[in-house]
Amino acid sequence: MICTVKVENGTIRLPSGVKLPDGAEVQLTIPDAAMKNEDTAAKDDPFLAAIEKIAKPRPNWPKDYALNHGHYVSGEPKKP
Repeated sequence: MICTVKVENGTIRLPSGVKLPDGAEVQLTIPDAAMKNEDTAAKDDPFLAAIEKIAKPRPNWPKDYALNHGHYVSGEPKKP
């Protein structure tokens, strides 16, 4: 029997109506595309590789920089 399933929260759910006896051996084949992790994706995609180079934490920036970037860049009033 061959059936296609999806993984949900790390669990494989069988389609309704499929029943397997306890102790049954199953074979799991995972396509290569599903095994790519984020590091591999960034290496394969030049856009993601470029973004990864510039998207770094900025520890010397104020903690509220994302919220109040207008204040820090052009002097707008700070948001609460």
